[in-house]
Amino acid sequence: MFQEDAVESAPPAHSPRGGKSLIERAYLQSVEQVDDTDEIRTRILDAADEQFRRWGIQRSTMEDVARTAGVSRITVYRRFATKEELVERVILREFRRYFDTFLVDIAAATNVGDRVVLGFVSSLRALRGNPLIGALITAEPDHFITSLVGDGGRAVAMVREFVAHQLGQEQRAGTISPDLRVELVAELMVRICASFLAIPSQVVDLDDDEQLAAIARQFLVPMLEPPDPRR
Repeated sequence: MFQEDAVESAPPAHSPRGGKSLIERAYLQSVEQVDDTDEIRTRILDAADEQFRRWGIQRSTMEDVARTAGVSRITVYRRFATKEELVERVILREFRRYFDTFLVDIAAATNVGDRVVLGFVSSLRALRGNPLIGALITAEPDHFITSLVGDGGRAVAMVREFVAHQLGQEQRAGTISPDLRVELVAELMVRICASFLAIPSQVVDLDDDEQLAAIARQFLVPMLEPPDPRR
């Protein structure tokens, strides 16, 4: 939610496959402005995105995606060996778009408190306004919630590592206390954001950026202060 980093200090998230996580790969692509030059692959990804938004991931097949893209099933499999890989690449692209927006939004902030506020508001706006994620929340709410909290915590852990990395950058820059438990603060911030995404609120208007900013300033920014050792 905070300082824009150099590429070489990207968040140390991990993947079960031993490489970079989707979050980290998307972040690096956003910072480096990496673009896919394979037009057929882009067409397939566009088709998969449309298919997943319309019918959901579970009900969509590789054949459906091929038909929507106007290519053969073999062509799809040449670019993406499995449906799992295709889904991963579609989600990676959505995270890339999120980071593109996120990095622009927080660049306008002049202090760490404002970066937290803008990061919180930007995250909710970008993820809730994302057509694919919005469709999954509506069409497959159980699947979406499970992906956030029912995967052994991997999704939350990846985002937490990203936020903790940003907080670590703030510590190194001297903008927050070196005594702050960045992993714990990041965990709390991510879980608050995830709960708003997954569970409708009867109290908070998630479409009201000013209300979200006020909430972040009242409840999230104070988390940047380490606990008083006298208490």
